[in-house]
Amino acid sequence: MTPSNLTKPSEFFLLGFSEEPALQPLIFGLFLSMYLVTVFGNLLIILLISSDSHLHTPMYFFLSNLAFIDICFTSTTIPKTLQNIWKQSKVITYEGCITQMHFFILFAGLDDFLLTVMAYDRYVAICHPLHYTVIMNPQICVVLALVSWAISVLDSLIQTFMVSRLSFCRDVLIPHYFCEHKQLVQLASSDHLLNEMVMYFAAGLLGAGPFAGIFYSYCRIAPSICGIASAQGKYKAFSTCVSHLSAVSLFYGTCLGVYLGSAATHSAHSSMIASVMYTVVTPMLNPFIYSLRNKDIKRAWRAFFRKAALNRPMVLLNLG
Repeated sequence: MTPSNLTKPSEFFLLGFSEEPALQPLIFGLFLSMYLVTVFGNLLIILLISSDSHLHTPMYFFLSNLAFIDICFTSTTIPKTLQNIWKQSKVITYEGCITQMHFFILFAGLDDFLLTVMAYDRYVAICHPLHYTVIMNPQICVVLALVSWAISVLDSLIQTFMVSRLSFCRDVLIPHYFCEHKQLVQLASSDHLLNEMVMYFAAGLLGAGPFAGIFYSYCRIAPSICGIASAQGKYKAFSTCVSHLSAVSLFYGTCLGVYLGSAATHSAHSSMIASVMYTVVTPMLNPFIYSLRNKDIKRAWRAFFRKAALNRPMVLLNLG
């Protein structure tokens, strides 16, 4: 490859899931449906938590942050995918690709850290209930959220800067439905050894570190739940932990399949399917995971609709 053939192209081509025209409406409808459920489900969680004073606790503060991050996380990839399917185009500009990758890394990191912070919150609530309000005071909650943002922003900026230094051939075909970091690095025509070292180091540090924190928290939580005297107390503690562990399992299970699997054992298509799981399916399921077994959310849900039903006749009367 001669230096003259290496450049920063004006656009990339996202190959997506299928070349079959007959499958495009099905893929479009499926992604649009999942995106709408994700956005409205997470917005409803945020609305319920903000409107109910009983839910103004650290646990639900972090849950509302997670819901907001999930909306942003999904919005970095799905709208562009829907646009390309609708226009029957595979093009994404170089600037758009780098921007998409930047925000994807940012919100993926935030998801990771918020799940860890939520595990710590459960650890304090179950293992140190008498000191919970002191340890998890509002200032500490804000600091934990801000630190999560700061680390994630720093990581995404470093990774974006590293990729922006790479050169590519003029026609770059990305075997994915979005500008995935690993794919971009592997498709670079210039030397990308340093990029891979930084990428895997960050994945190990910012992935394995939080995961170890979650694992340690639940190693301490499990004996504490067994030591709770009342059956109702055990059930309440167990329910909140099951919801959180379900979200952790979905997120980490699919992430590990994408980023730690070798290219020899995972095809581009299987990588895309795994990516859908943690970029679309997990954010879509989180509102259901955290609400179906949660009595507080169910109570807030009933109160919200009861209030809406009471206010509706008054609005109609005023209009009349």
